[in-house]
Amino acid sequence: MWQDIKLVYQTAWRCIWLLPLLFLISPVVEMAQHVVEIRTGMYDSLAAAKAVADDPLRMTFGFAKVIALALPTYWFIRLMAFGGPERAARFEWPAIGLWLVLFALSVVQQGYSLFGIPVGQVLGLTGKTAIWAGPVLAIVWSIIGIYLMAWVVAWTLGNRAIGPVRSFSVMAGSFWRTLGYSVACILPLMAVHYALGYLAIALTPAWLDWPVLILDALVVGLLACTMAGSSYIAARSAAARKNVDLAG
Repeated sequence: MWQDIKLVYQTAWRCIWLLPLLFLISPVVEMAQHVVEIRTGMYDSLAAAKAVADDPLRMTFGFAKVIALALPTYWFIRLMAFGGPERAARFEWPAIGLWLVLFALSVVQQGYSLFGIPVGQVLGLTGKTAIWAGPVLAIVWSIIGIYLMAWVVAWTLGNRAIGPVRSFSVMAGSFWRTLGYSVACILPLMAVHYALGYLAIALTPAWLDWPVLILDALVVGLLACTMAGSSYIAARSAAARKNVDLAG
């Protein structure tokens, strides 16, 4: 398990040199959001950060960042599966078509979570029940997402034979292992990301904000890779236990 996790981080680091233009997509979008945040005064103080947290332009760039974070699910998964950059970013059919379906579903889901009507309101709930409806649904969706990882990886590799239903079968029995992969591959860089943001807001002088935020953007680039990588190693491990070939 630890060798798999180590491989994800190593491959993410190698992406900086192997596929620099693709790697830089997420950092560039993240940095664009930081520029908007600096102009709104978000990094002046904690009070200022709270005041502009829901700024419409910042939220728009936040949605762009969500899209940018989803892009490596194509090229990074393929990089890990095929071992080199030659096929990683190639638009192979049917892989690119299948992945675009997954990508569109992800964008719709993320867009609704950011800009859609609260779930509690849609369901006609009131009080605390309405407040908790959103977080509960998010947890349920995250659990379902674990069982859909084989589907995501298989379609990204061009294997249409593994759909959502079969994905549940492949991932069955691998829930806790998959959760461990996700925590190990995502949480450390996520913690660094939030720490750098807090550092820029509360602790550093204004002239240090730019270097800190540039570093943060690069961390987000690595995070985008490790998020995709965690899905790949989790699905690969589960598929190996069931003697299933994800690539078809």
